[in-house]
Amino acid sequence: MTHPMKHNGNHNGINGRNTTMDQPTIEELEAELPIVQNDQVPLSEVLSRVVQDIYAELMTLADTLPSSSDSARKRMLADFVVKHKKQVVKLFAVVQWARDAKDVQKCMNITAFLMEQNAQFVEAVEAITLARESLAPAKLRNHDILTSLDVLTTGSYQRLPTVIKKIFIPPKRLSKEDISRTLAAIDHIIRFRLRMTELVPVELNKYSVSSAQVHFHVPRLFSVSLSLRGAEKGEPWFLVDVEFDIKVGGDDTGVVEFPRSPTGVTKQHIVDEADARLARYIASPVDAQATEQPTNPATEPKQQPALPARPKLPENAIDAPLVRLYNFMQMMSLSYQLEILCYQAQRMRSLGWADYLNVLLSNDRKTLTVTYWIRQPPTRQPTTQLRNKAPLLGGTITISIEPKPPTTGTTLVPSVTPHPPGRSHKDRVLHELGLATKLKRQGQGQETPKFPSDEVERLCLNVKWVPEASALGFVTNPADWLVQYEISPDDLDFQGLLMKAVRRHSEAILTVFRRQLAEGPFRQVFSNEEVILSTDGDNPALQILLCAGEVVIVTIDTRTGRFNLRDTGDLAAAGRGPRFAVVTDRINETPIMIVNAIVTLRYNTIVESAEQKAIAMGLQTYRSRNMSREETAKFGPTTRAHLFIRLHNFPTHYLVLVVADDDFKHALVSVKTVMVDGNASMVMDDIGWLDVARIRGNDLRVQPALAEDQVETGSKRKAVGGELLGRSEAARPTTESFKLESDVIRELYAYCCARVSHMKVEQQLKSRGIPYTHVMPYASPELSRAMPRGIHSSLALSVPVLCVQSKDILSGVPAAEAAMPNIRVVPINWWSERKCQVVTCVKLKYVQPPVGKTAGMGSSVIRPSKSVIYDTREAIVSFLSDDVNTCVDEFLDEWARVSTIVVIAREVSQMAKTKRWDDVRLLSFDLQTVEFTYTTGYALSISCNQQSSGGSYQLKFSRISPSGSRTPGVSLHDEATRFLRPLLRTGRLATSLSEMVEMLRDTLPMALELETLTSGTSASASKVDVYPKACGWYRALLGDLRHALDFRLMTQQRVVVMDGSHSIFRSSAEDDVQDSLPGGAMGVLQPVPDFAQILTEVLRDARVDGWAGDLDNFGIALIDVGLVCSASVAGKIGVAVFRKVQEKLKGSIKPP
Repeated sequence: MTHPMKHNGNHNGINGRNTTMDQPTIEELEAELPIVQNDQVPLSEVLSRVVQDIYAELMTLADTLPSSSDSARKRMLADFVVKHKKQVVKLFAVVQWARDAKDVQKCMNITAFLMEQNAQFVEAVEAITLARESLAPAKLRNHDILTSLDVLTTGSYQRLPTVIKKIFIPPKRLSKEDISRTLAAIDHIIRFRLRMTELVPVELNKYSVSSAQVHFHVPRLFSVSLSLRGAEKGEPWFLVDVEFDIKVGGDDTGVVEFPRSPTGVTKQHIVDEADARLARYIASPVDAQATEQPTNPATEPKQQPALPARPKLPENAIDAPLVRLYNFMQMMSLSYQLEILCYQAQRMRSLGWADYLNVLLSNDRKTLTVTYWIRQPPTRQPTTQLRNKAPLLGGTITISIEPKPPTTGTTLVPSVTPHPPGRSHKDRVLHELGLATKLKRQGQGQETPKFPSDEVERLCLNVKWVPEASALGFVTNPADWLVQYEISPDDLDFQGLLMKAVRRHSEAILTVFRRQLAEGPFRQVFSNEEVILSTDGDNPALQILLCAGEVVIVTIDTRTGRFNLRDTGDLAAAGRGPRFAVVTDRINETPIMIVNAIVTLRYNTIVESAEQKAIAMGLQTYRSRNMSREETAKFGPTTRAHLFIRLHNFPTHYLVLVVADDDFKHALVSVKTVMVDGNASMVMDDIGWLDVARIRGNDLRVQPALAEDQVETGSKRKAVGGELLGRSEAARPTTESFKLESDVIRELYAYCCARVSHMKVEQQLKSRGIPYTHVMPYASPELSRAMPRGIHSSLALSVPVLCVQSKDILSGVPAAEAAMPNIRVVPINWWSERKCQVVTCVKLKYVQPPVGKTAGMGSSVIRPSKSVIYDTREAIVSFLSDDVNTCVDEFLDEWARVSTIVVIAREVSQMAKTKRWDDVRLLSFDLQTVEFTYTTGYALSISCNQQSSGGSYQLKFSRISPSGSRTPGVSLHDEATRFLRPLLRTGRLATSLSEMVEMLRDTLPMALELETLTSGTSASASKVDVYPKACGWYRALLGDLRHALDFRLMTQQRVVVMDGSHSIFRSSAEDDVQDSLPGGAMGVLQPVPDFAQILTEVLRDARVDGWAGDLDNFGIALIDVGLVCSASVAGKIGVAVFRKVQEKLKGSIKPP
């Protein structure tokens, strides 16, 4: 049975004491564990990267969504949400796992501790095994026979080893006075040797002696402390301490890795090598013992390798250990500096420069070669680019330890030894004096002159920068840009040195690039003011003005050597950043093409800027159209790009912004589609150049109206802004290159619409052979007042209007005499998105103010219809046409209608005076309808439709009571309208209107009486039909349809009442034929039996009743087939005759 191990009754105790209180705590044990972070990433870094990625894609989405369609936006949002939801879910899982990070870290630390302990156990086992194997063949030393004899004879030791005394008997301690005395003595010896015998180079003249040490300080190189191994004359020097007089620049890692005072192995190596150089020609005790003690081959079975023999001092040479120390420490200081620079270069590679920076240190570690702007060779290159192949590197910086270059100067005294370069005249004199004195003192009594064993070597870090002559495709002359760089020990910063060289190289390349743009083949594109090289910032930048407000900055990345393009204008606008990235990638693939790329970028930026402004105004733009090269060549040889802006109201016309070398050119083109080899292609039918300076100028001149004999039919004008606008040649405002504001585009677009609308109108006038001229609209104030309101274009009052003569355009049109000679044709609404319209302004010869309810409510301008506007004060009628292509036809039609109404209204208003018809009064007049009373209480309304194409009048009769109420008019007059319309179209309108009104006035009493026959107010109204047969001719048809009475108006207000079977247009023979027809013939009227007797009876009854008065006063006269009477009594007489005829016919009809 086993028991736990016990020591003096205590578990795990030592010497019977309880050590529980001495055990370390858990925290102390955990602090001793090694920290292991292999394959671990901080959670904060993961969170930061995920959030930055989501934010970056969200900003990209915000830039691209506005320009996408609704469906595309929804799809993009859905993809964004699905993608980043997965990332957030994964991140959430990682955060949950991170809760156990401390436990996992502790486990990894314990595992590392156990692995390290296990490795120590393995090493201990291996060490014991190695000791056993190495001690097995070891031999014991020979027996100490002498000591054995002493012990056996005397019983004790007689000769104890001295080492025992040294170990067990402590030496006597020196006092402070002894120490100070010893150090002072050594200081005296050191000073004596330095001043009297030692060959001290002039570079080490700055020294101090204290505490048995001499401290040498060489500025910007090193500081060392030396001491002597003894007080004898030939005792060597040894190195105590060393410190390099340098300061590491850049980040702090170099300071930690390379301290000023080396430590550890580095210091030991320097000390050993320095001591060896100081004692090069002095034999050490070990060397003397090795030479005096012969080797015994019998006792030494294995011969140790022989040490190299020390060099011997040359004959007549004086040992100069301090010179060797200076040379060695100088080399160590420069090598230390070179190592620091190499470390900094390698660290730059680890911080992202690995692919673009190559660092090489030579085998002797004296030369550091750094190549920057390393480019990967392209996978494939076009054949045309092989000849202009750019090198795969930008330049080389070489830092090497080399002798200082010699300096010019003469020696003041004869030189004992050659001087190293870099010494001043003072140092040379001091060195030669000191050296001559010491050599003379040591060489007394000898004829052969002495010389020092070593000479001073002056070294330095030489920096050589060699830029590639054709780096990035630009051939530069390195001699024009080379700068001599120096390494300052006070600021060892390789990155700063590299940045200076790269900045200088970038400035050289950008300068050559600027010359090619501003002074090379593209000097017509870029001026010196548009290409500016800025060297104020950290990195040189070339500012290139692409167009007004758009500047691209070209820089060279100091790390990669790649061109970077960025925009200082509207970079935040959608789509600008990715486009610049694509251009940058193409340039860096073939750097030699950057000039062409910048020129292309300039033109694209110009077109894009103009396109964005046009789109913002709602215009439809096209970068190109389906045109052949021959068609686009019509814009001229200097055309670089163009933008087509389609005119909304004229689909076959475009405003073209042509990008030339120096500025915009503007053209108005009309296109048509043709078939070429079965494919549709556009062909420019007409092209006209626009002069923006004239279009936007303020100096306008009015072209005088041409006389009739100076105007050619359909005179043609060039589509040039100045000629159309009539601007002065001197009005040419200077503008910046490619500065195209939105207002300019808007005015050019409006001007093109105006120009096309003018062309449409001019084509119609030419087709009709109507001559026209151009006048400015403000030249006629009354015309400006007559133009419709709502004009919102600054060019509206600057664009000329067309002027035609009324005798030309109104030739053959009714009422042409009502218009003044000049008629203006003004296209409007060409400045807006609405359909273009045309206003034709006609000034009437006489002013007829509108009357009635629709006369404008007191305003001087009325609009009776959508297409007619009337200025009553100036008597100007404006006709509005909605279709530019048919505006002339529409005007002629509207003019015929309006002018007819105007003539009617004028004639009606003058009838009271000319005809002395006081009861004829104009009731209403609004250019569309005229209403007037042709007698008291009876009104007539006249309107006309399609008058220019032989249309008809619309007549409407009504009755007006004294109270103003209206009732339907006389029915017989209403029925006679089909005969009155042709009357108005016969002859002059004024004469026809007077005749019609006179006829209506004369027939009104008769019509009223005849109306009683059909209105039911008379007992004989049954089976009676009264209807008009012509103007002033009414027929009363009896119920049997065989007999009728005709009432015909005659001159001098007379009416003839006659038998309807007789016609005044037939001869007596035709009457006999009529009488011979059978009475039952269908449609043939029969004579009224005893019609003459009936007339006689009616006149007798009228005289008996007394209503007729004197027959002579009414002009009553009997004729063969009727009677003639005054129009005032024709109705009564006719009704009486009609009743008698009815009675007569009733009595003559026999029952069956």
